[in-house]
Amino acid sequence: MKNDTQILPFHQSETIVDPLTELAREGARRMLAEALKAEADAFVASFADEQLEDGRQRIVRHGFGPERQIQTGIGSLDVQRPKVRDRLATPDPSKKIRFTSNILPKWARRSVSLDALLPVLYLKGISTGDFQEALSAIMGTDAPNLSPSVISRLTAGWQAQYDTWTRRDLSARHYVYIWADGVYLQARMEENAECMLVIIGATPEGKKELIGFQVGLRESAQSWHELLTDIKSRGLSVAPEIAVGDGAMGFWNALDRAFPGTKHQRCWVHKVKNVLNCFPKQMAPAVKSDLDNIQHAGTRKEAEAALAVFSEKYEVKYPKGVACLIKDQDAMLAFFDFPAEHWGHLRTSNPIESVFATVRHRTVRTKGALSQKTAKLMVFTLIQAASKKWLRLKGRNQLPKVIDGIKFNDGVEVTGDTENHAA
Repeated sequence: MKNDTQILPFHQSETIVDPLTELAREGARRMLAEALKAEADAFVASFADEQLEDGRQRIVRHGFGPERQIQTGIGSLDVQRPKVRDRLATPDPSKKIRFTSNILPKWARRSVSLDALLPVLYLKGISTGDFQEALSAIMGTDAPNLSPSVISRLTAGWQAQYDTWTRRDLSARHYVYIWADGVYLQARMEENAECMLVIIGATPEGKKELIGFQVGLRESAQSWHELLTDIKSRGLSVAPEIAVGDGAMGFWNALDRAFPGTKHQRCWVHKVKNVLNCFPKQMAPAVKSDLDNIQHAGTRKEAEAALAVFSEKYEVKYPKGVACLIKDQDAMLAFFDFPAEHWGHLRTSNPIESVFATVRHRTVRTKGALSQKTAKLMVFTLIQAASKKWLRLKGRNQLPKVIDGIKFNDGVEVTGDTENHAA
């Protein structure tokens, strides 16, 4: 009698066989392969007009590189990177067109999300020898690129990268806009009153960069002065056009000392929260709607009119709420003097809040208090990982005009025609 019993592959007793995970891994491998192929094909197609003297295409596909394993959140994936060849015969290597994959960089061995996870595990106290065991549930029992020796080199590298970053030369840098905030991590630091003082800037190309951060007191002008002085001492000499932040910080006094020509823009998110604290909770929807009419007005004149309506409507019964709003009136409306495409970026310190949402998520379960050294290294490493996904500013083509000192009125570039129209 024929035995139809299926013989299953042998597994170690401690190994968990999960068909769904294997299916997901195989699907991910195929999708990655297709994405890499499409990326290489698109690169070749972009040079379709480039031809050699004999009429052949200059840029062509050229097979695949050797197979290698990439560590990801669903385990290791075997992939091959497509290769592209430039047929142009030239002794000068700089004239060659080279293909670099944005999906799979040449020497990548781990996914970006895993790069963000590793520093958290390390900083939470997992020893280098325990990394493979800690990650085996999501990466399988084999993690050849996460051996103790590799992890030791990684952790030493994180500290070295941070030390290099804190000493980097800023003399060639120019930040058109900056955002500042004092951020408290949910993972408690040594002193409850201390937080991370953070400054992020926008380059002339519209790219957001971490300029500086340190542990300090949010309300202390001296703490912010030390941070700004450190930045200037490394060569940052060109003043930002405008700075965005909460009015309750000591940042503004320090900014006026460091860059007296920089305009002030108060963060509307913080301001709305502060104003709403002066009203009964049941009034919050109506009050917030009135505040939205101010910050989302199409012109400064319309915003000032909406602010006057707000004051008249609430001043008798809720004078503290009105006073909280109008005391910073000029700084609340400074964004009207910049391109309308940038208003969404300039009304709030959201660039910092969105960055630290990731950091808070990663550190929320950290037990005990973090030392200043650990906190700074954790924040730096996580932000470096997150920065790879930061989007550029909208309307970045307007930034050169801001740098050149061109004036904007209600978000529109001031020209001879607009001045005559206004007259």
